[in-house]
Amino acid sequence: MAREAPRILKIYHDSDYSNHHASALAMKMGLETAFAEVNNQVQGYELQLIEKDNRGNSNRSFLHIRQYLNDPDALAVLGGLHSPPYIKYRKFINESGVLLLIPWAAGGPITRYPDAQNWVFRLSIDDSKAGYTLVEHAQQSLRCENIHLLLENTPWGKSNEKTMRTAMGDTPIAGVTWFNWNTQYASAKIIIRDIVTSDADCIVFVGNAPEGTHFVNAMASLKDRYRLPIVSHWGITGGAFYPAVKESLNNGLVLHFIQSCFSLRDYRHHTLAKEAVDLAKNQFPDQLVHPEQLAAPTGFIHSYDLGRLLLQGLGQITLSDDMKSNRAQLRAALERLDGSVVGLLKTYQRPFSVWSTTNQDAHEALGQDDFCMAKYDLDGGVTLLPKGAKKALGNEATSD
Repeated sequence: MAREAPRILKIYHDSDYSNHHASALAMKMGLETAFAEVNNQVQGYELQLIEKDNRGNSNRSFLHIRQYLNDPDALAVLGGLHSPPYIKYRKFINESGVLLLIPWAAGGPITRYPDAQNWVFRLSIDDSKAGYTLVEHAQQSLRCENIHLLLENTPWGKSNEKTMRTAMGDTPIAGVTWFNWNTQYASAKIIIRDIVTSDADCIVFVGNAPEGTHFVNAMASLKDRYRLPIVSHWGITGGAFYPAVKESLNNGLVLHFIQSCFSLRDYRHHTLAKEAVDLAKNQFPDQLVHPEQLAAPTGFIHSYDLGRLLLQGLGQITLSDDMKSNRAQLRAALERLDGSVVGLLKTYQRPFSVWSTTNQDAHEALGQDDFCMAKYDLDGGVTLLPKGAKKALGNEATSD
């Protein structure tokens, strides 16, 4: 008698595996590590992550979402680095019942669909709050008085501009410069030169690794006395950024960027973190020879914690072969998770609730208290800065 094939629960991973592979891989490893803790099994179903490379293209993300809806084994979609597709197709996602879990994309509107039947859950940086952290760090820690905003011309960049203007209150902005994807070094150098010759004393940057590389290296090409510190959103950490800017940073350019408040440098000091990292090293030995040097570490951290919340929700429902019912039950369960869930970042107590106009953060697992600033060390790993760190903290080496 033939052995019955195992039933499957697929998690589509809509992410940019082509242009921002570091972030996509980190997210994949985090979720699969959480699943490995239950041997990739739940209620007789096998959990499978399915890579879906959107190449940073919103239309490809939409194609993956439609494939998910037509797949009788697909339970949820794990989102990727880019916010634009989830903002552009937010209405379709919610009206179609796409259970979307976000471990990276930070665009503020993503989780704030104006309906109680909200299908998008995020455990990540949230741009409705991130701008406050960036501005506060620039003003208080780096003593910047004339901040110039350097923003990518996308819905993500525009949502950050709105937040940062609010964060600055009555303090005037030195200027705002918009740039497009695929901005090259020559153009970046012109933009940087224009900002440096203005009244600006620092730059707050919102963009990803390809463009961020050019702007950082353009700033580093200037003589020391003309260089401005750069305070960045975390998009720069999602691709092959550090190797391309290593020399610039090691020559003293100040670059600080937002992260959530857990570092893989500290994993040996926390029981759960050590167990999780050791398990991940067994699954991904080539990528985690030195876990503290993992590129895009928050992708791993957020996806791991989100995976643990997902498993908690699955434990509160009874799965069946009716996937639409499974999705709906799980969506409701995530809004009323029982007990506490221990993660790498923190212990979660009812991280999600029912969305309403008076509960705008209902589908945000993290808050501003979970956001820190960080820098790269000489080994390419990310090290958190103490909250309130002063300007003397540059990119010098720091011990573990």
